[in-house]
Amino acid sequence: MLTLLDAAAFGLLVFCWLVVSWWIEHPGASHPSVTVIMIKFRHEWMRQFVTREPRVFDAAILGNLRQATTFFASGCMIAIGGMLAMIGNTEQLQMVASDLTVDEVPNIVWQLKLLAVVMFLTNGFLKFVWSNRLFGYCAVVMAAVPNDVEAPSAYARAAQAAEINVRAAWNFNRGLRAVYYALGTLAWLLGPVPLILATLTVTFIIWQREFMSLSRTILKSGPPMPAAEEDRL
Repeated sequence: MLTLLDAAAFGLLVFCWLVVSWWIEHPGASHPSVTVIMIKFRHEWMRQFVTREPRVFDAAILGNLRQATTFFASGCMIAIGGMLAMIGNTEQLQMVASDLTVDEVPNIVWQLKLLAVVMFLTNGFLKFVWSNRLFGYCAVVMAAVPNDVEAPSAYARAAQAAEINVRAAWNFNRGLRAVYYALGTLAWLLGPVPLILATLTVTFIIWQREFMSLSRTILKSGPPMPAAEEDRL
């Protein structure tokens, strides 16, 4: 059956998932995450969108973003189906596990561990679906931006589109983190200690890419946005 170490390992998994997610979305002002840095670029995108002619380029970018959410949502659905099928037939999993451990593990234990993976995959699926819909909302709002740059509502509509775009991106990133931790949770099939190691590894990878990656350095090294344009939007 599950031990106290299993409970502690799973508790650490959920704790790291929640804490790193909160940290990424609420970092200190002196050291923002890539997710937060990208907010300014998304607002800048919408500012440039107002004066860009034609606007086909912007539609293509948004279409690519929606394709990414669709791809990951579909992948999560397939993975969830595979996990549920495995939960209903753990005999094959026991045969593989017998080569790795001498302990007899009841079926309910395997099923609970696989359900933990399904939990993260389901969370990721819901985030990707909502992100896809938000990008759709963003496309509609962008289409409502007047072609006349001097129109009073032009930059106000662009600001609305930017905010929806930001929310869509945040949900997409939340879905990606859920997939990361779903992969890490698979280590639980080998025992609580592998789960602890996998949790710490996944957490470090996510933290490193958000706060210490080369891409973050590049994003921070660019020229600052004109203050007049920021105030305008």
